[in-house]
Amino acid sequence: MHPEAELWFGAHPGDPAWLQTDDGEQSLLDTVREDPEGQLGAAVCSRFGDALPFLVKVLAADEPLSLQAHPSAEQAVEGFNREERAGIPISAPNRNYRDPSHKPEILVALGQFEALAGFRPAARTVELMRALTVSDLDPFINLLDAQSDADGLRALFTTWITAPQPDIDVLVPAVLEGAINYVRSGKGKFAAEAKTLLELGERYPGDAGVLASLLLNRISLAPGEAIYLPAGNLHAYLEGVGVELMANSDNVLRGGLTPKHVDVPELLRVLDFTPAADMVIRPEIASDGMELVYNTPAPEFAVSVLCIDGDQLGHEIDAPTRHDGPQILLCTQGSTVVHAKSNKVTLERGSAAWVSADDGPIRLVASEPTKLFRSTVGI
Repeated sequence: MHPEAELWFGAHPGDPAWLQTDDGEQSLLDTVREDPEGQLGAAVCSRFGDALPFLVKVLAADEPLSLQAHPSAEQAVEGFNREERAGIPISAPNRNYRDPSHKPEILVALGQFEALAGFRPAARTVELMRALTVSDLDPFINLLDAQSDADGLRALFTTWITAPQPDIDVLVPAVLEGAINYVRSGKGKFAAEAKTLLELGERYPGDAGVLASLLLNRISLAPGEAIYLPAGNLHAYLEGVGVELMANSDNVLRGGLTPKHVDVPELLRVLDFTPAADMVIRPEIASDGMELVYNTPAPEFAVSVLCIDGDQLGHEIDAPTRHDGPQILLCTQGSTVVHAKSNKVTLERGSAAWVSADDGPIRLVASEPTKLFRSTVGI
C-alpha cells in the first residue's frame, strides 16, 4: 500500500472501478457493457449511448499539479479523430486526446483547498505585477494595460508560453526576487499570489508556467465550497483534498508545471481567455433539508451531498429521488447502510457504492452523522 494522488470511481477504460459481487470482482466498465439499459436506464442510454457519462474522483494534491485545460465537445472529437488518423497510440506520452469527449468538471473541497483557476480580470493582474516592482515586467504590464481584455490576456500568455528558454531563465528569477521582496514587506494584498509564485518557482525552476500563474485567479476553497471548470478554463490544483465529478473523459492539454508533454499550439487552440471573477460555488439546500445540491450546466453529471444527522439517525430514511438513472455514492464522513432493491451494503468513510438504474431508489440507515457524495447524470 502507498499514497495515491487520485482515486477513480467510474467506468472509464483507462481505470475502471471494480465491483465486489457475489460472483467475485467485476469491472464497472464490463458490467455496463453487458447490460447498458439495466445499469444506466433507458433515458440515459438514449441521451449518452451505452457508456456511463460521468466519472468520480477523489483528488489529494500534496503539491501543485500541472497547469492544464480541457477541450470543448467539438474540439475533443476533432482532436481525437486527428490523432487517430495520425496513428498516435492512445497510451503515447505525446497523445493529447485519449477519447472523443469533452471534460467539464466540478471540484468540491473536503478540507481547505487551494487552486489557480480562470484568467483574472486584466486590471487586477496589472495591479499585481506592478506591486512586485520588477522592471523586467514593465513591457508586459504595458501590453496588458493597453489591451485589458481577453485579447490582451491571450497576447501576454502566448508571449510567455512561447518565449525562448534563455528569456524565461532571466524573467522567472527576476519575478521570484520581486515576490520575495513583496512577502518580506508585509504589504499583504497579494500575499497568497506571491507565496504561490515562490512555491511554483522552487518546484518548477525555468518553467514558463510560473509566469502564467500570475494571470490566474488564486482561489481558496473552504470545506464544502466548489469550483466548476468548463471547457478552456486554465487551472492548476495546488493543495488539498476534494471530490471531483466530470464528464467521462481523460483529455488534458497541459500548459506547464509538469515534466509531461506540453503541446503549446493545441493548448492555445482550446483556451478561453475570457476573464473570470467569482468562481466559487456554494451548495443549495434541497427542500427535504438533507441534500446539498451543487448546480452546474453540465448535462453529463450532477453532484449533491446527502447529510444524515439529528433525528434521522437510527431510522430508515428514503434518499431524495431526482431521477431514475445510475448513482455512485461515496462516503466521506460516518457510516451508513445503503438499501437498494436487490441488496444492501455498508459504506464507511472512503468507500463507495454503485447503484444501477434498475436497483434504485435507495434507503439509508446511519447511527452516526454521515455525509454521502451522490453523483448522478445531469437532469
